[in-house]
Amino acid sequence: MSEATASHSSTQQILDELGIASENSGAFDGTWIDTQGELVHSVNPTTGEVIASVRQATAEDYEQVAAASSQAFREWRTWPAPKRGEVVRLLAEELRKHKAALSALVTLEMGKVLNEGEGEVQEMIDMADLAVGMSRQLYGLSMHSERPQHRMYEQWHPLGPVGIITAFNFPVAVWAWNSTVAAICGDSMIWKPSSQTPLTAVAVTNIAARVLERENAPAIFNLAVGDRHAVGGPLVADHRVPLISATGSVTMGRKIGTVVAERLGNSLLELGGNNGIVVTDDADLDLVLRAVLFAAVGTAGQRCTTTRRLFLQKGIAEEMKGRLIQAYGSVRIGDPMDPSTLMGPLVNQGAVDDMMNAIEVAKEQGGEVLYGGGKIDRPGFFVEPTLVAAKAHMPITCEETFAPILYIFEFEDLDEAIELHNSVPQGLSSAIFTLNMRSAERFLAATGSDCGIANVNIGTSGAEIGGAFGGEKETGGGREAGSDSWKIYMRRQTCTLNWGTELPLAQGVEFDI
Repeated sequence: MSEATASHSSTQQILDELGIASENSGAFDGTWIDTQGELVHSVNPTTGEVIASVRQATAEDYEQVAAASSQAFREWRTWPAPKRGEVVRLLAEELRKHKAALSALVTLEMGKVLNEGEGEVQEMIDMADLAVGMSRQLYGLSMHSERPQHRMYEQWHPLGPVGIITAFNFPVAVWAWNSTVAAICGDSMIWKPSSQTPLTAVAVTNIAARVLERENAPAIFNLAVGDRHAVGGPLVADHRVPLISATGSVTMGRKIGTVVAERLGNSLLELGGNNGIVVTDDADLDLVLRAVLFAAVGTAGQRCTTTRRLFLQKGIAEEMKGRLIQAYGSVRIGDPMDPSTLMGPLVNQGAVDDMMNAIEVAKEQGGEVLYGGGKIDRPGFFVEPTLVAAKAHMPITCEETFAPILYIFEFEDLDEAIELHNSVPQGLSSAIFTLNMRSAERFLAATGSDCGIANVNIGTSGAEIGGAFGGEKETGGGREAGSDSWKIYMRRQTCTLNWGTELPLAQGVEFDI
């Protein structure tokens, strides 16, 4: 059997296990809808070949999905939260059974290396486990009333159907961040995945549907693959959907936020990142090298937490640049299904073009390419990871290019580095490498990093689910995953109970008839 035939056979086995046909419906409301929408092809970015196709939902299909989600919510909200948690626990078990196949599909469809694909599915499982614990901890507060014989407390109720809009770079994990927590909170969901990675969405929907069916649970995990006209626009504008959780570009977030705000709905926005690492003269440079390499090159620079800017104190700048150039030269680029590969392809040709354009603009603005900067002549969408020596306030360095470009700056003192670090409009993830306690605390202080995530002696990517994930400024201000992020998926109700025979008013107001 030839290598190509063996590879095709392996891919077919993955698709078969996950219930992926050559042509699939992209609309699910408890059952797969026989949609007549436009066919979208899922392309393997490693080869440029079509894996399989998905027929997108029409506007009529969306309406059917939305109506089913509303109906499912009305039942699901009556289930006790721990019982909802048990369903999510069983979802985690089902994901464990299919981890290998689903991880491989993430790699085939998105292009991240297999180890990262496995990590993404493990993140789904971990997120489900975390949500199970949350299902018994949806706490409210009790407060002392100023009125005698009154009791005052708050409680949390399910919010309603949640719209989940995900991006191609984490095609399944971000759904799990939202869906598992929303589920234990008593919400149903409408998932609009990226049309660049629809197969993973179909596969996950198949897995989740089996769990719901076995537990006689309502159809809370629903799907609508489609464009902004048939699905995206109607979903964002739908008054039946009180919360839209959207991951994507700043441009997309502005549009979504405006529409949702006009109908006085709620938005949870996870948008662009332009993440920086500050390295002081006293840093452990071995640690820096490993952290920067993964954070800048991992997922071919297509993480929202990818390190895009590196600030080196002048005492160690030349040494660090030399070590980075040598390390970049050793990065193994190729088939992401090969365990020895460290960097796979970009997602499509448009991403390659954007990267090449950004490099040319950087040169025009005074940047110097220290390593890489080119396309790799082979099938698929492969590029060289790139190092650029940058000048302060180069406009291109204030933009997020979703590709493995690392801009390197030099600085004299920490205050200068923090000011330059905070000068971009995005505010997602940040890090400092230092062995000086004062420098670390300075970076973490209110006058330090202005990002939603701030790390010391670890990189900007690979956040743990136990903490709330999200950023400030143009990153959107949303928070997902751990901590008390469950609160966005519920509505707060303040309750006051009078168990006496009088009717005193608050603030001493008297109103006697």
